[in-house]
Amino acid sequence: MFQKIKKVFYRSVMDNDINYEVAKKILRQENGALIDVRSKQEFEEGHLPTAIHVSLYDIQKQIEKIIPDKSKLIVVCCSSGNRSQKAKQILENMGYQEVYNLKGGLNAIF
Repeated sequence: MFQKIKKVFYRSVMDNDINYEVAKKILRQENGALIDVRSKQEFEEGHLPTAIHVSLYDIQKQIEKIIPDKSKLIVVCCSSGNRSQKAKQILENMGYQEVYNLKGGLNAIF
């Protein structure tokens, strides 16, 4: 019970923005999902390996079909981190428990 309270406390204190190196590590260790919330055109122009495309505008409609397990670790990304921050909030409001935003987006990597 204490661990659950501790987790909720830290999630409310932290905004769960992580850099690319941390994202790679936790995605590997936790078998998580990397969701790219950019437009279809942006995604097709280039994306990170293993990324799944779900645009920000479709995330609420499509995510439960793609990731039904709300305890699965999810990292969301976009170009700059703004759209993915919105996607993170949407997912958390839908009950997803482990959602992280790629800080600075893809621009911070390339």
